[in-house]
Amino acid sequence: MLTVPVRLRPSWFIAAAAARRHHATSCLVFHITNQKRTPSPTLAAARPISGSTKNKMPPFPTPNEEPPAHGMVYFPDMTTALPSESGEFRRVLWTGLYSQVVLMTVPVGGDIGEEVHTVDQILTFTSGTGLAQVGGEERHIKAGDMVVVPAGTKHQFLNTGPNPLILYTVYSPAEHKATTVHKTKEEGDKAEEEGRDEPPIWSQRSKQENEEDRPVG
Repeated sequence: MLTVPVRLRPSWFIAAAAARRHHATSCLVFHITNQKRTPSPTLAAARPISGSTKNKMPPFPTPNEEPPAHGMVYFPDMTTALPSESGEFRRVLWTGLYSQVVLMTVPVGGDIGEEVHTVDQILTFTSGTGLAQVGGEERHIKAGDMVVVPAGTKHQFLNTGPNPLILYTVYSPAEHKATTVHKTKEEGDKAEEEGRDEPPIWSQRSKQENEEDRPVG
């Protein structure tokens, strides 16, 4: 008997292929199934003791204000150990030459705000439920989902659940000031209107400029 090997495709590959078949060009949603993991000692120590009524933010490193050094930046358990609640609407975690990592918490009944920007954005949801509105398309989202918003696409994300909607997002290139921390959406909107939340100039340079000025190390 001739045995033919069967190549199994991972779930994310099948989801992406299905999206291509349906010509989903405005919004890509990936459902990510996380395996149960043991929280790292660093984040475990930062979580509240039994009986605490409010989780605390994990001890993220101070964000860089200058072009990043050639080295690793490590954020353990980003999809499994983020707090279920925080008091900050937006916190920039890291800014690179071509991208920026930002943590966001959308309160119950709140939203990110309808907007269009000229950078790509990838949002990974770690807690809560909500509604994604991207390029005229709507999808319900939950912890474990990832949404891609291409540059120039109108989008909005709303918290439709009973708990805060928590996510981390990657902009490419950077969209915010490297040290931005906004307690509320209103604070963020005001900073943007007043021109106090602009990305660093060095994060907007071309690849050619960076290759000429920054040798690989």
